[in-house]
Amino acid sequence: MFTHEYFMKQALTEAQYAFDADEVPVGAVVVCRNIIIARAHNQTELLNDVTAHAEMLALTAAANHLGSKFLNECTLYVTLEPCVMCAGALFWAQLGTLVYGAHDEKRGFTRLNLPVLHPKTHVISGIMQNESALLMSNFFKRKR
Repeated sequence: MFTHEYFMKQALTEAQYAFDADEVPVGAVVVCRNIIIARAHNQTELLNDVTAHAEMLALTAAANHLGSKFLNECTLYVTLEPCVMCAGALFWAQLGTLVYGAHDEKRGFTRLNLPVLHPKTHVISGIMQNESALLMSNFFKRKR
């Protein structure tokens, strides 16, 4: 039951909340020992805050839940490859595992070809990539 697909579906639910709120549809969940300890979606428009990305909000909520700034035993599931800002935050949180869906060809941290994440962070990409990319594509089609 607790597969990468299961948790990514939870992140996709968060992304749908963002979509419905006219935010860029990115959703995230933080999992620790197979329990979701934080959920978030993009809220940059609502909060008028360029840093209110799903990953940043989820990291803050997870740190508050655990009472620790370090998330080395946690996994972040996010529907879109994190940007450089979010990847930097993941570095400082010493995230254990990052799992993301769709690649971000324009703003994703892997475009830098530099070690942005903490060296111990394990990365898994492409989980439910098509579903994540479709939600993003539908959002921007609606904007045009």
